[in-house]
Amino acid sequence: MKRFPIGVQPYTIREALAKDYVGALERVAEIGYKGVEIGPPPEGMSVDSQKQLLDRLGLSVVGCHAGFDTLEFDVDRLADYLEQVDGGRCVAISLRFASKEEVLAKAKRMNEIGERFRKRGVAFLYHNHDWEFEKFDGAYALDLLLEHTDPELVKTELDTYWIAKGGEDPVAYLKQLEGRAPRLHLKDMEAGEERFFAEVGEGVLDFRSIAQVAEDIGVEWMVVEQDACRRDPFESLRISYENLKGMGFMA
Repeated sequence: MKRFPIGVQPYTIREALAKDYVGALERVAEIGYKGVEIGPPPEGMSVDSQKQLLDRLGLSVVGCHAGFDTLEFDVDRLADYLEQVDGGRCVAISLRFASKEEVLAKAKRMNEIGERFRKRGVAFLYHNHDWEFEKFDGAYALDLLLEHTDPELVKTELDTYWIAKGGEDPVAYLKQLEGRAPRLHLKDMEAGEERFFAEVGEGVLDFRSIAQVAEDIGVEWMVVEQDACRRDPFESLRISYENLKGMGFMA
């Protein structure tokens, strides 16, 4: 089985990051993670200072997010940022869709943005939740989006938990994405009716099979994210890290 570099999506520790940006990232590095999916630094910190901090901690920038439910952002600014921090050349977005027509319109716009990113050497990724598994004319919104975007211009950063929450098997769903999934979000699900978020390896998802399909489809980085935690978020990140290490996933 392939061993993957494992990063963190800092949304997991968003409250700690807002209170103590440097200290929160230091704790991520102390756990052992090698990357963060992070954007430009907070007010008062330059990008150069952010890079010096991340270099000191041994954390690579895996990529960044462009925002939520918007296609209005500065492509060149994000490409410049990733270039400046020598980061993973990936920018992800998440959108909402109210109709098939809206999916198709946004797919067209994503192709245009993806072409601009490609010219800058950046992969443009779509990150899902569960609402993309609503059907329009018998097809999932996510399937329509994938069908109507160019695989060379729009790739994916799908999320194992949200695929399962949407009613699909993550392993089976990911198989269709060969060459189109440079990043993968790892997130587990508790057993039971609530289907609450769980630390990786503590829930019901089959991460050994997920790792195998990730290798098959060309995933480069796995990124741990937990939207909400029943314990301290850093402890949740530690548990996920140790479980992934125990399963032999770590590069």
